[in-house]
Amino acid sequence: MLNHDPRYSSNIIFYNILRGSDSSVRDMAYKKPTKIGEIIKERLETVDESNTAQQAAKKLRTSDLSSLLVIDSGAKPIGIITERDLVRKVCATDDRSSKVFIQNIMSTPVITVDSSSPLRQAAKIMIQNKVRHLLVVGDNGADGIVSTSDFANFLKQNVDMDEVNAAIIKSLLEEKEDELEEGMNPN
Repeated sequence: MLNHDPRYSSNIIFYNILRGSDSSVRDMAYKKPTKIGEIIKERLETVDESNTAQQAAKKLRTSDLSSLLVIDSGAKPIGIITERDLVRKVCATDDRSSKVFIQNIMSTPVITVDSSSPLRQAAKIMIQNKVRHLLVVGDNGADGIVSTSDFANFLKQNVDMDEVNAAIIKSLLEEKEDELEEGMNPN
């Protein structure tokens, strides 16, 4: 067994939870299996690609969302505009928000996930595509947008940290016992 620094053992446990390779810890930490469609925002707001950044910012403010689905003239999803896009591509460049069009600053292509996919699958898609928002698609088309914040809120509400901490301590003790046994049998 590798000699792990105990400061990083909790990272290994959490990695195993997200990876799904440690079923006892995963089952203990999560109250029920969850599909991505269960944690999305209840409403999906859209903005036309020809709208300005200022119009998008106002819609984000009034809808209390962090992202909008960008659609073309045929109502087809073509991108996502986020608060982050507005800050980095408009505010930070000193451009006038009323002169910048959404089509020039939106995040494309739209990365999707099926609403019946497990959370782990959606997280994997986000990581592989280096995105913070996914369009969640169900039987009737676009259901909503899921963000990394949605994941964080879900974990905060559904993971029993006392049980996770107990699993971490158990894992550390088992690791230490293995190291001691190896020390006694130097082969």
